Amino acid sequence: MSEITMTEKQVQQLVEDCLTANGCNQDNAAALGRTIASAERDGSASHGLFRMPGYIASLRSGKVNGTADPKVTRISPAVVKVDGDHGYAPLALEKGREALIEAARENGIAAMALVNVHHFAALWVEVEPIAEAGLAAMAFTTYKPAVVPAGAKTPLFGTNPMCFGWPRGDKPPLVFDQASASMARGEVMIAARDGHAVPLGTGVDADGNPTTEPQKIIDGGALLPFGGHKGSTIAMMIELLVAGLTGMDFSYEAQKNDNNDGGPPNGGEFMLAIDPNRFGDAEGWLNHSEAFLERLAAMEGAHMPGNRRYANRAKSAVDGIMVSEKVHASCIEFIKSAS
Repeated sequence: MSEITMTEKQVQQLVEDCLTANGCNQDNAAALGRTIASAERDGSASHGLFRMPGYIASLRSGKVNGTADPKVTRISPAVVKVDGDHGYAPLALEKGREALIEAARENGIAAMALVNVHHFAALWVEVEPIAEAGLAAMAFTTYKPAVVPAGAKTPLFGTNPMCFGWPRGDKPPLVFDQASASMARGEVMIAARDGHAVPLGTGVDADGNPTTEPQKIIDGGALLPFGGHKGSTIAMMIELLVAGLTGMDFSYEAQKNDNNDGGPPNGGEFMLAIDPNRFGDAEGWLNHSEAFLERLAAMEGAHMPGNRRYANRAKSAVDGIMVSEKVHASCIEFIKSAS
């Protein structure tokens, strides 16, 4: 597969040009550009430019409000609500972030409910700035039915990702971001595009049979939850936190209400922020937790969440970002065809 080298700034500019040509204003385009450029920079191609066709389709169909003006409301001392005005999630998240951080510092813990947003990105991009501000943070969102509950035969849950961030003082925060599905749907789509098999246990075909062929999972099949019933119950929990608490659509409702243009459905997101300084160990929590993380890192073969992402970030700063030539060409075509 042919690739070209781009800088993070060039990726962001490409995204902004695509979006503004197709109905986004500058604020929304820039926020989404920062999200996509961050994904490409950190090696998360499945959440980067690869998703531009869905973004553009949802603008052209009129499903997404490209000029959305999110409104932030403090509905209680510890709860922030952001109405995304039916736009993409990044601008709503950026507008609500400081209010969430402020509420957490005042109360020790705070939550943020995002409603009427179209979420199509990686969660770590949203959690990392909160952890950098010295707070522990969590984020959850849903999608459309793509995952079969344990023991069932048809999908009900979205891929339902979850993200956790932990502050580490002067060090980059520890952040993990994972789907409650066996694999992110975007990764399955990339495997199908590139002609790669996926591991057995990733999903089933349209008849409910296990398959390693990613296209069969996409075409009428479904993903499986990770860890059987354990991943299934986590997916259920996320549905309740995101839709049950906020009043937005559960994944199956999003499916019914979506126009299926290939872009993200209207939905919600739920975030938590926790100030470690307000939990009784203001003087010791950082050193205590660092001793634990250093012990984990010293174990031979132990996986440290985020290390690969940070390594990719450092490499991109020196070598640039490798982008599929085909994906880049499709973005240029989105600009030309909008003229």
